[in-house]
Amino acid sequence: MTTTTHHYHSGFLLSLPNIYRQSPISCSTMVSGAIALAFLPLVLTFIIRYRYYFVLFYRAVLVRMWYDCKTGLSREERAFQYVLTHAIPGDPESILETFDLWCSKVEFISNIGPKKGKIMDRMLSDHCPLTVLELGSHCGYSTVRIARALPLGARLYSVEMDARNAAIAEKIIRLAGFDDDTVELIVSPSDEVIPKLRADYGLERLDFVFMDHWKKCYRPDLQALEGSGLLGKGSVVLADNVLFPGAPNFLRHVRKSGLYEWKIHRATLEYSKGIRDGMAELVYQGIK
Repeated sequence: MTTTTHHYHSGFLLSLPNIYRQSPISCSTMVSGAIALAFLPLVLTFIIRYRYYFVLFYRAVLVRMWYDCKTGLSREERAFQYVLTHAIPGDPESILETFDLWCSKVEFISNIGPKKGKIMDRMLSDHCPLTVLELGSHCGYSTVRIARALPLGARLYSVEMDARNAAIAEKIIRLAGFDDDTVELIVSPSDEVIPKLRADYGLERLDFVFMDHWKKCYRPDLQALEGSGLLGKGSVVLADNVLFPGAPNFLRHVRKSGLYEWKIHRATLEYSKGIRDGMAELVYQGIK
């Protein structure tokens, strides 16, 4: 009786469709697929939410690496070659427009860009500064943008620590038509330049300061400027990218110091969509 029952059950199992006799491996595959399907909405949500950051990574990192290998030139050198062959020499507007076109359509460079640039243009027009300090020349885009808006007799001191970038900036500045009397390029780290501005460059006051260098340097450089005595009542400090990549220590100092009237000009990251950024405008009031 037992033998008959055993054969009966064996025959019954063999007669079942394959779907009822799957191996443990097949079951495991089904479970893995189910888990993957369960996480798919989360993955899609993540991709959609951060899509602009993925685009930025592609343009700023992957495209740059590709062109670095292909051309043997730095990104800044490639930008200069494009401006040199497409812009009108001696025309600052043409230089800026050509730069903007290259950064929008070819490769990403973190200049202030045209949208935030117009905010800076308006501030320069309102304040008419005679002595301006720029921290972070990079390729010279913002240097040209500032220089073209200055009143007659004003002078811009632009600081860039990277010698290769400074060489490009020098060419861009001169291509735009500005000489040493209008723009002086200083190739040195900002923390070494600021303490020497009074003794080596004869400065008594800074009317306008534009910060667009390493974000970690914003706070110590602002503190150095405060200690130098070069900021007077009404001196303006404009700091770019305080929201992205961000300068939280700088903003914390501004809030706690009580030395400034300040506000954030909110905008999107230059040459990008969907990435929120902003510039901090500080007006020095001194110790109350």
